[in-house]
Amino acid sequence: MDIKQYLAEFIGTALLVLLGNGVVANVVLPKTKGSGSGWIVITFGWGMAVFVAVWCVGPISGAHLNPAVTVGLAIAEKFPVGLVPGFIAAQLLGGVVGGGLVFLLYRDHYIASDDPDSKLATFATSPAIRNLSSNLVSEVVGTFVLIFAVLLAVEPSISPSDAIDPSSPGLKIGLGTLGALPVGLLVLSIGLSLGGTTGYAINPARDLGPRIAHALLPIPGKRDSDWGYALVPIVGPLIGAVIAVLLRITLLL
Repeated sequence: MDIKQYLAEFIGTALLVLLGNGVVANVVLPKTKGSGSGWIVITFGWGMAVFVAVWCVGPISGAHLNPAVTVGLAIAEKFPVGLVPGFIAAQLLGGVVGGGLVFLLYRDHYIASDDPDSKLATFATSPAIRNLSSNLVSEVVGTFVLIFAVLLAVEPSISPSDAIDPSSPGLKIGLGTLGALPVGLLVLSIGLSLGGTTGYAINPARDLGPRIAHALLPIPGKRDSDWGYALVPIVGPLIGAVIAVLLRITLLL
């Protein structure tokens, strides 16, 4: 296993969170150039964050950038199971670092804000209406769409030897298989259509990593990190990934 693939997942996820949570900070914190510009800007910014991250590291690691993608591809036998823990660890650490960078860049605006909920929103997701069962369903469905699209996209171009042998010269499997722009548009579509309920984490590392950063950083006037909700954007995406894989397997029978 080339350590560069782990490093690519770390850097890619850090970039994803830096740009994705960066647009949230730009919109919800006071006295920024983008303050109050709304949900469309946030969803477009997140789509472009995915585009940039996939563009940068896709050729190296496949640009999973998301434990749900890694687990889904492993269950579908398109990614070696033995590499899953390292990929997830790299993604989670990248999420922590990305969240910390957003705080450093917008520190003056965190100081200017007297809204602890908005400060938390720049790190982690929270539901518009707190109902954990329906919030979980929202995350399951959003992630299902993401993983199902990824699996459909990679099917024509991946040979069994590519999936089994990570050292083979074949295509690296992940979000990068879709191409940087299509996967950014996919995430934009999910955000616009399905993200209004929970903020569409659809990625455990994108939520848990920055949530840990929120808990650790000396953010002025911050609230608790809402650990009572934190399992939803972890469990929901993983369930969605499993369902997407099972449906894809069924279609191949």
